[in-house]
Amino acid sequence: MDHSIAYFSMEVAVDDRLPTYSGGLGVLAGDHLRAAADLGLPVVAVTLLYRGGYFVQHLDDRGTQTEEPVRWDPADLLDPVDCRVVVPVDGRPVQVTAWRHDLAGATGHVVPLYFLDTDLDGNADDDRAITERLYGGDLAYRLRQEAVLGLGGAALLDALGHHRLRVYHMNEGHSALLTLSLADRDAGGSLADRDGTGDGDGRPRCVFTTHTPVPAGHDRFPRELVVATLGDDRARLIEELGGMDGDELNMTLLGMARADFVNAVSHRHGEVSRAMFPGVPVHWITNGVHAGTWVAPAVGRLLDDAVPGWRLDNALLRAAVDIDLEELRAAHAVTKRALFDEVAIRTGVRLDPSVLTVAVARRAAAYKRTDLLLSDPDRLRALVDRAGPLQIVYSGKAHPADRDGKALIERVVAVGRDLAGTIPVVYLEEYSMGLAGMLCAGTDLWINTPVKPLEASGTSGMKAALNGVPSLSVPDGWWVEGHVEGVTGWAIGQDTPDRDDQAEAADLYAKLELVVAPLFYDRPDRYAAVMRSCIALTGSYFNAERMVAQYARLAYRTGLAADVVHPEYSRLR
Repeated sequence: MDHSIAYFSMEVAVDDRLPTYSGGLGVLAGDHLRAAADLGLPVVAVTLLYRGGYFVQHLDDRGTQTEEPVRWDPADLLDPVDCRVVVPVDGRPVQVTAWRHDLAGATGHVVPLYFLDTDLDGNADDDRAITERLYGGDLAYRLRQEAVLGLGGAALLDALGHHRLRVYHMNEGHSALLTLSLADRDAGGSLADRDGTGDGDGRPRCVFTTHTPVPAGHDRFPRELVVATLGDDRARLIEELGGMDGDELNMTLLGMARADFVNAVSHRHGEVSRAMFPGVPVHWITNGVHAGTWVAPAVGRLLDDAVPGWRLDNALLRAAVDIDLEELRAAHAVTKRALFDEVAIRTGVRLDPSVLTVAVARRAAAYKRTDLLLSDPDRLRALVDRAGPLQIVYSGKAHPADRDGKALIERVVAVGRDLAGTIPVVYLEEYSMGLAGMLCAGTDLWINTPVKPLEASGTSGMKAALNGVPSLSVPDGWWVEGHVEGVTGWAIGQDTPDRDDQAEAADLYAKLELVVAPLFYDRPDRYAAVMRSCIALTGSYFNAERMVAQYARLAYRTGLAADVVHPEYSRLR
């Protein structure tokens, strides 16, 4: 099959053996590509290799985080590509090669994923290190990486014979420099042999997805650095394309300027993004998660029996509304034991399977407010006295340069130590795909407390819901759409733009004490019914199959026609 859709992302999460991701952006990219493979879409993907990974997290008894590089050999897991391209960086020719990993879908269709690598003989030492670390180094290092991703990725796909690409999808602004390559081709007329694909004029269609409502999250580089790294001609072209904001290259503006379709990742995020970028028609496609990846084995077996075909058509999960509650509880008990065994191995703490267990597992960043649950320890103690026992499992990394994020972890560990004897609190280091899967399936309640409106979407609660774990969350991101009070979970506070930490903490405690815990301990069938609704209502919609199908129809403009989707998928449906 000719590949006609190219997907670019700074990070992609395939599995824990490939440390090429840091968190939500990479996990979302991996789920996107797995769903594209399931649907049989003609996608090819590009990312960077990161021989040193993101980092391995270590926490001492006080919660102080230290980091070390990941040790892995791509030759053990990936196939080398016999191809090299050259990207001019800092006035030098940097050689770029790639490693390939095939993502096979439910019907056997394959999406090839290329990991770009500059650690090659013939490159200067600094250039060999460009693909060493994810989100490491200074601005100059980041711009060199983004040049390799955008310019090098576009060149590599050409060199590998992907000449019929009709869509380039930029997953965030990191890859926006690929628009320079496309502009060069437009000027040179080299797209004339593309059989009129793209938007009707021979140009490939560009799609840009923005993931952050935080201005600081959009990459910016000073003009003098752009000139030094990319050269005068490239800098002038960036300005012509509309990528300069004053004396800075704004990668988001550059990507949006060339894009035929720009989207946010939830309805609320769309509203925020349109305010951030006046005049830009920002659409919205709410994120989803790959159901086949994130449903735990025990829950998957239950669904296989109760909802045949759900792995090929996630919308069928609506039928989970008829699942036997006792069978759902039994499946959840298996996932809970598996998580508690892992907790015991990692920490020596043996949690009680009969106790209401909540998870707060997010990237340790100040706006995530993962310490809100522990903001009033005395209130927590009183809650337990009145409503029943509680256990709390934390996890999440702070960026090595994020002092506030590291301090957040230390506060959580300190309060947890003070609560010992009343409420067990454990913090699991080295948050990863595997651990996230166990937490999402094995706890009883998923808590998410970001500062509104800074949660663009969030997907961890979707993963939990697929396993029958309800959310107690601030109405932001995807939860604005997914929340049905008392049916798929519960909201913390009001759906207003005002921040009020005290009021939201008070409502969090009130919901735990007066609603969630009484339901869990006194009306277990009613709690199990909420769990079932999570799978039937949340799982059947907030999945990557629906998400990618929307991209196909709205952004890629391919639809899901028989000539685009793998024929085996259509037959099995």
